[in-house]
Amino acid sequence: MRLTRTDWVRLLLLWLGGIDLRLTMLAVPPLIPLIHRELHLDEKAVGALVSGPVLLLAIAAVPGSLLIAKLGVRGALVVGLGSVAVFGALRGFGPSQPVLFSATFLMGVGVAVTQPAFPSLVREWFPRRIAIATAVYSNGILIGETLPTALTTPVGVLPLAHGDWRWALASWSVLVLASAVAIGVAAPARFAGSKVTSRWWPDWRHGQAIRIGIVMGMASAAYFGANAFIPDFLDQTGRHNLISPTLGLLNGAQLLTAPAVALWPRLLTGRAGFIGSAAIMAAAQLGLVLTPGFGAVVWAPVLGFSTALAFVVVLSLPPRVAPPGGVARMSAAIFTLQYATAFVIPLIAGALWDATGKALLAFLPGIAAAVAMAWGAMSLRIPDRVQNAP
Repeated sequence: MRLTRTDWVRLLLLWLGGIDLRLTMLAVPPLIPLIHRELHLDEKAVGALVSGPVLLLAIAAVPGSLLIAKLGVRGALVVGLGSVAVFGALRGFGPSQPVLFSATFLMGVGVAVTQPAFPSLVREWFPRRIAIATAVYSNGILIGETLPTALTTPVGVLPLAHGDWRWALASWSVLVLASAVAIGVAAPARFAGSKVTSRWWPDWRHGQAIRIGIVMGMASAAYFGANAFIPDFLDQTGRHNLISPTLGLLNGAQLLTAPAVALWPRLLTGRAGFIGSAAIMAAAQLGLVLTPGFGAVVWAPVLGFSTALAFVVVLSLPPRVAPPGGVARMSAAIFTLQYATAFVIPLIAGALWDATGKALLAFLPGIAAAVAMAWGAMSLRIPDRVQNAP
């Protein structure tokens, strides 16, 4: 079957929405040295600043499912993306620590209530092309993680903002606002053949969802922890000039997952994607902290690729595993557990760094998470097609 004009529009909206889910969150790591010095943050605060929105992805995932049940998918997307744009721009207003963390909190809520809507869109719009739609949506997320880390410093947004990190953060919200308007105008209010349900509370007895959420949380913890601690780690080891290329490669390498999945489709239908990713994650983090000089630039893309591979596998699961009308509920359960794990582990890592003064220990929890991810993935049951697809 050929893709129709409507299909292409929907794929474009999925791609733009995926970009919006990470664009404002990942604009922070390249600016951490500036924010750190101006607002006098310690490493725990740095960890909380980067992983705080991640905690909100956990706390607000279930309310996001409720919002979808009440407003519909389009309404939830417009409200959520609008919040991301507004509060993402307000983070530097002041500037002061209370404003920075409060606006970051509200921006994270916007991301959290938006994210469960996209697996529902994938299932509603492309029930027989879930792999294609998931690839487009996940590619948008990965681009949203790559753009701000690569183009904020030293060329791009920060120079245009005359070196002011506050305006640099606000600039990324313009793209989110434009996408929110596009989705609000172009997305239909109701989808043909959709199954409307008022059920929104996740079924916490669904063992598969719990296992998927915890396993994916380990990969997310390693990823967000690396984004949080690499800038100060390189700064303190006399490699400040490597911060931008290291972060750019960490996030940019994630885009290689698309050709990898195209060459080896079994990555999306078996446990090999999770287990292989976990092994690579552990090795990359060890290499990143133990290799001197340009070693960080070499190992960062390896780490980014491995965490993204696990993420793409997870994104394809709710539309394939959940019963009709239950995609948002299952997604909310997975995201709650995933991002709760991804918040706690970097926070522990920052506390270890503060307590010991040794930057190496900040990466130890991420290495342990990779080992736990491989062990947990052994119990997953991953189908190769949608359950009860229309």
